Amino acid sequence: VQLQASGGGLVQAGDSLRLSCAASGRSFNDYDMGWFRQAPGKEREFVAAVTWSGVGIYYTHYAGSVKGRFTISRDNPKSTVYLRMNSLKPEDTAVYYCAAALKATIPAEPHEYAYWGQGTQVTVSS
Repeated sequence: VQLQASGGGLVQAGDSLRLSCAASGRSFNDYDMGWFRQAPGKEREFVAAVTWSGVGIYYTHYAGSVKGRFTISRDNPKSTVYLRMNSLKPEDTAVYYCAAALKATIPAEPHEYAYWGQGTQVTVSS
């Protein structure tokens, strides 16, 4: 599967952005999807994930630092996963990556994901 992230930009603190990640290739429905971010000089960190329960529903998972501000969603017919980011803070500044896994047993763990997009820059000014 190939992933193409978009939607980043330069915003002010308190603003909102919506990132998109379009997937192509094998059936999108089969994949657990995640968003990660990496700030300069820091390790890549988990942001959010949406995983298939196997019984008809998707679960969402969030890092504590974004819970209540960010929302992950997916549109399977469009093969796209979104990250809606509200109340952005300067510390949210990073390159944001989308990732795909056939089964992310530990959704917050980057090594669970075999496929990665190219990243999109989000910069939040104070």
